[in-house]
Amino acid sequence: MTTIVDLETGAPSTGHPFRAWDYISPNIYWFALSFLWNSMGPILLPTLVPLLVPESQKGSALGLLSALGLVIAIVVQPAAGAWSDSHVTRWGRRRPYIVGGTMLDVVFLLAMAFAPSYLMLLVAYLLLQFSSNIAHGAYQGYIPELVPEARRGAVSGMARLLEIIGIIITSLAAGELVGRGQILEAFIAIIFCLLFSMILTAIFVNERPFDGAVGTDQRAAAHRTETPAHPLTEEAGLSGLLRAVFCSRDFTLWLISRLLILLGGNLVRNYVLYFLSDVLGVENPAASVGTLLAVIAVAIAVVVYPSGALSDRWGRKSLTVLSGLLGALGALLLIAATNLTLVLVDGGLIGISLGIFLSVSWAWGTDLIPAEEGGRYLGVSNIATAGSGVLAGIGGFMLDYFNARSHNLGYTALFLSAVICYLLGTAIAIGVRDSKKRERAESIAGT
Repeated sequence: MTTIVDLETGAPSTGHPFRAWDYISPNIYWFALSFLWNSMGPILLPTLVPLLVPESQKGSALGLLSALGLVIAIVVQPAAGAWSDSHVTRWGRRRPYIVGGTMLDVVFLLAMAFAPSYLMLLVAYLLLQFSSNIAHGAYQGYIPELVPEARRGAVSGMARLLEIIGIIITSLAAGELVGRGQILEAFIAIIFCLLFSMILTAIFVNERPFDGAVGTDQRAAAHRTETPAHPLTEEAGLSGLLRAVFCSRDFTLWLISRLLILLGGNLVRNYVLYFLSDVLGVENPAASVGTLLAVIAVAIAVVVYPSGALSDRWGRKSLTVLSGLLGALGALLLIAATNLTLVLVDGGLIGISLGIFLSVSWAWGTDLIPAEEGGRYLGVSNIATAGSGVLAGIGGFMLDYFNARSHNLGYTALFLSAVICYLLGTAIAIGVRDSKKRERAESIAGT
């Protein structure tokens, strides 16, 4: 007989009451992660790289930095999560990795802030990806492991809300600091946010399942006495991964569609600071990117919940197609943008597109996989999520290549590539089975 055990002590667990505060406490660190990476990707890295490389190489240098960092994330995050799944320490199962990873983050963030060369910046950034994903991989196990199934939707919704708040505050804080040339202060703000969130998480998250988690969903709620296998090691290495990726025609097409649509967004997001500076001649591009991020975040916040609810009623495909078309339109209009106001309007379109996509695509993925193997297959979906960031690194080389042939031609090539990715991803999504749409049609026919 399988015994449910306390994640901290290894003793038999009986659960504990779920309170209002418990909607927030397992999610506080999501805010810090959002603050870190939304400061780093679109604001800090594009600002630091031109200080350390020739102007003609800034796109390639930024693309290489971003791509290599995400390769590390793809490897380290699931490995750290799997390791924390099966190792309970005297301080708990997840807590040591969250605390240790965050403390290392501080070291590597300071190394980035004081990096005297591009090579040192690259090394420090790769180490930051390593340490942050140790914490991230362990941390994301809290909700499925501790929270009762009936409350996971609401608790996960709070996680997304704190991520969006992180984007908004990033845009106001990091964008303004970097815009005033206070790069070190921006790094200090990130460090403070990480440490404060880590301390709250370490103190207030009780690594025991709540009442209702034990017995209702034992695999996700608590550690079993047997050591669990990592989802992708149930079959040997590459063969297990390939089996998951190609488990069905619809899941494979969904992965490819998700990869392409996210790639379109990353091609715009990663290089928009250079566009504002080089093409529009914006005086303070970092602060303007902050404003753009705020517009995108507000647009996401407005549409993310109603999109998910509508897709439950009307199906995933139509809303995914809408999101892809809106993203393509936003990227296309950037080519013709002549001032910051038009860029912000485009940002609103892209934000609406992203909000719809983030809500509906994930739900669509859960429809396409075996219910009893959700962790296995949704873990594989990170190939599309992080892989889109890796491929977006090619955009930096494209930017430099075409800019060298004609003044600012690289931005036209970049945004046209984003349009193509959005449209290809949308076209592929049309071929994916939509069970929600079928259920709706059967329900109407039945009445």
